[in-house]
Amino acid sequence: MQDIKISYNTLVYADEDISEGIARLARFGYDGVDFVGEPSNYDAKEIRSLLEQHKIEASSICAVFNEERNFVSSNPQIRRQAVDYVKKCADFAFEIGAKAISVQATTCMKTNAEAGEEEEWSWGVTGLREAGIYAAEKGIRLTLEAWNRYETYLINRLDQALKMVNDINLPNVGVMADTYHMNIEESDMGAAIRNVGDKLFYVHIADSNRAAPGRGHIDFKEIAGALRDIHYDGWVSMELLPAAADPFGGKRCDEFYDQYTEESIVYLRKLFAEIK
Repeated sequence: MQDIKISYNTLVYADEDISEGIARLARFGYDGVDFVGEPSNYDAKEIRSLLEQHKIEASSICAVFNEERNFVSSNPQIRRQAVDYVKKCADFAFEIGAKAISVQATTCMKTNAEAGEEEEWSWGVTGLREAGIYAAEKGIRLTLEAWNRYETYLINRLDQALKMVNDINLPNVGVMADTYHMNIEESDMGAAIRNVGDKLFYVHIADSNRAAPGRGHIDFKEIAGALRDIHYDGWVSMELLPAAADPFGGKRCDEFYDQYTEESIVYLRKLFAEIK
C-alpha cells in the first residue's frame, strides 16, 4: 500500500489561480495534482515550471464532458468533438507530464438516452477507441469512470465500465473507481474493485457526502483492503465537491481548501499504513 500515490483534484479550488493550488498540495505532502480538463485555460510551460518548482507530479487530467462533448450523442458532430477534445487533453497531458485522462462515454448530468442502448454503446466504444489509440501514442492512459444514476444513465457501476473497457480492447484503456459514485451504485464496494482487478487504472476518493474521507459513512478500510488484494499501486485522487444541487457550479467552500486538503492526506496515509 505504500506504493500508492495520492493526488487532489483542483476542480474544487474555485476562483483560485492554479499556482496556489499546486503550492498547497505540495505543502501538505501530496504526490500529485489532478487538473481540470480544459487545456486552453492553462499555459503548459508554466504548469511544468510550477510542478518542477514544488517537486510534485501531474497525476491526471479530469476530462469535462458537456453538451458539446458526448461520445454517445445522436449528433455525429458532437461525437466527433468528444474524440477531438480527448485528443487535445492527451496533448496537454503529454506537455505537463500527466500519464492519465479520466473519461466517460456520456455528458455529465445527462440522464436520458438519444438512441437505443446497443447503438449508443457502439458509438462510445468506437469514439473512445479512437481517442485511446491517439493517447497511447503519447504514453497516456484513459480511465473510464462509472458515474451514479443521477449523473448519467449509461455506465453506473464498475462492471459496466469494465465491459466497455473490454469492448474497446486497448492496453492503455482501463477503469476508474470513484468511491462516491460506488457508495450509491455498488452493493459490495470491495467486491466491485476485486472484480475489475488489474484493469483498475485510477481511483477517485470522496466520502458518501462527497466531503473528505472520514466525514461520511463509507468504510474506507474495505476499499483499502480491496486495493491491497488486487495489488493496486497506482494513483488515488481526492475528488471532493460541495453539497450542492449543482456540485459543478463553481461554488466556493472554504473547507475544501486547506482544511479538507490536509485532512484527506492525513487520513489516507494513516489508512494505507494500517492495511498491510
